[in-house]
Amino acid sequence: MNKRVLITGGAGFVGSNLAHRLVKEGADVIVVDNLFTGDLENLKDILGSIAFVEEDITEGFDVNDYQPEIIYHLAARNISSSMKDPILDYSTNIGGTLLLLEAVRERHVQRFIYPSSASVHGNPRYLPINEDDGINLLTPYATSKYAGEGYCTAYYESYNIPTVVLRLSNVYGPRQSVSNPFCGVVAKFMNWAKNGENIIMHGDGLSTRDYTYIDDVVDALILAGISPKAEGEVFNVATGIETSTLELANSVAILHILDHMDDDFDIDVVCADRRDIDNIRRRALNIEKIRRKLGWMPRYTLESGLALTKKWEEGKK
Repeated sequence: MNKRVLITGGAGFVGSNLAHRLVKEGADVIVVDNLFTGDLENLKDILGSIAFVEEDITEGFDVNDYQPEIIYHLAARNISSSMKDPILDYSTNIGGTLLLLEAVRERHVQRFIYPSSASVHGNPRYLPINEDDGINLLTPYATSKYAGEGYCTAYYESYNIPTVVLRLSNVYGPRQSVSNPFCGVVAKFMNWAKNGENIIMHGDGLSTRDYTYIDDVVDALILAGISPKAEGEVFNVATGIETSTLELANSVAILHILDHMDDDFDIDVVCADRRDIDNIRRRALNIEKIRRKLGWMPRYTLESGLALTKKWEEGKK
């Protein structure tokens, strides 16, 4: 309450959900976003309660103009756009992070929270993945996110900047855009099922991921911003549960078919060619460290998270 909080990339999926929660908690919220993939529609309910700055963090943005106490640095190129333009990925994900850290070195903040990605582990040798397990960088996105982690650790150790790194795993839920060509698989599956269209999987459907509901992620972000035990740490944020793409597709299909038991309504799950970005076979993260240090545990199962996501989609009509 009453903390001045800056969110870079705050018009995006995760950032906008965080902004809504912070406003509810009484924070003084500033959102910075260049609207490349972010959307002001995600903030429409709270635009009167926040300060919004349409600007690119790599092009003259000075964080010290806003004097934040806490920074959530979510601005980043995502995995699909990074594959298409690795140079832009580098300038945003690495350069943007370094520019922000250098700015707060001149004027210390109470906390700098950096959401990273489970993709830095690539194809792990063992499951579940611990925070200190091997790094296996398979994409430009994973490489740039891990470089950002490294800078956060270096600035914590070298300049005493209170950084926290959270490795997020396959986040889904309300405000995940289906119009964005780089959106997550759950949003795409939900949109196809809602319209009675077949659900298309890339590959054989047997690859697994650890799907994390957005409200659980926001809980972890809040704790990372206020807990003294979080400083200088790297935490996994996930459920610890493997779910195959086929299982996810069937769950989404059944969720929608049950609404049309009396109609001629059917959804098939079909396979399509594997994409370049589909290079990780299995994923599940160990969340014991964040449970032990911050008291965080996921509150939502995949079943309940999908049901809430569907309810939100229906409420948009």
